[in-house]
Amino acid sequence: MKHFDDPVLQAMASRRSVSKVGPQTPSDEEVARLLAAVTPVADHKALRPWRLILLRGEDRRVLADALDAAAGVTRATGEVNPKPFRAELLIAVVASRTEHPAVPPWEQDATAAGAAHLLELALWQAGWGVMWRSGPHTNAGEVRAAHGLGEDELLLGWLYVGDVDPAFTAKLASSHRPPLDPAPFLSRMPRG
Repeated sequence: MKHFDDPVLQAMASRRSVSKVGPQTPSDEEVARLLAAVTPVADHKALRPWRLILLRGEDRRVLADALDAAAGVTRATGEVNPKPFRAELLIAVVASRTEHPAVPPWEQDATAAGAAHLLELALWQAGWGVMWRSGPHTNAGEVRAAHGLGEDELLLGWLYVGDVDPAFTAKLASSHRPPLDPAPFLSRMPRG
């Protein structure tokens, strides 16, 4: 199989989810600059049916409380749901649908997911670790309200962003993950 000599293909092939990120994060300005990488996402009728919400600091506590409320969990005084605190920066990915006769909601959701993945690749290429997380309560009423979602919006999850431990980077450098075997994923239309 051909090696990925192109730097863009190499970046795509080397991307990994980083489940444990460090405390350093890109600034809001850096995230905004990296959004330029999202521009080429497939977007029928150029609706830009997505938006991002940056969660830092106290925003993560609001999310923790909303997740607990959605799950019906009551914690002891001072105890907090730890999930939103796995990273200092969470980027909520929102499919922000617009009614359009030629672009169904599922297609707009796919565009939003594509934009999130391109941002994930851009963050990775810029040296940041990213993990896309969701869960059973992602679109529960309490969580939706905490994010200020509109009726036609869908929360696709959160990108947990932070620096990458040098030991993890070294492990990746020595790893030889085989390229994807395309055979199970490619086929032809059946002929009758």
